[in-house]
Amino acid sequence: MNMTITYQVKSAVYVNLTNRCPCACTFCLRNNGAGVYGSDPLWLAREPTLAEVIASLETWDWTTFRECVFCGYGEPTERLDTLLAAAAHLKAAHPGVRVRVNTNGLSDLINGRPTAADFAGTVDCLSISLNTDDPDEYLAVCRPTFGAAAYGALQRFAADAVRAGVEVVMTVVGEPVTDAAKQERCRAICRALGATLRVRPYEPAT
Repeated sequence: MNMTITYQVKSAVYVNLTNRCPCACTFCLRNNGAGVYGSDPLWLAREPTLAEVIASLETWDWTTFRECVFCGYGEPTERLDTLLAAAAHLKAAHPGVRVRVNTNGLSDLINGRPTAADFAGTVDCLSISLNTDDPDEYLAVCRPTFGAAAYGALQRFAADAVRAGVEVVMTVVGEPVTDAAKQERCRAICRALGATLRVRPYEPAT
């Protein structure tokens, strides 16, 4: 039974909470590999309990690793309560550690309520996948189960998080990396929301 709950990527510890995700992005790393950056397979046979997540977090030397990222082979806000409880534990036990959540930004639709304010004081940064400036392209590339509601929802979530005092970085991957005009349109969206844009290249799973 595979239970890769935490794993290292470069100088950060990543947390793998779930396989569940409401998107099926065409560029998703899990489409073409069992793990990333040499990690053990990230497909979970079952979702870890909060106690298991905390126990796994405590196997790392947090004087060496200064960032913890909630990002595995599923959308971490599918397990919002567990995510927030684990992040709160980390902040209490190791207050110098920076906590980031890599998310598709659909937490409000997943959880059926506004959730951005829940991250304030516990999560330092939300990295939200914007991916494109075009709603139709978003539907084609990210293929969310929520349909056309998803693109606006992720932007509202980002704006709410900024208002709650959480740092928000929005990312694009794939085609926008080589399209300067599209990059600038995405950057304008981010500016309007109070977020910053990060353009990153596609990195295949290993």
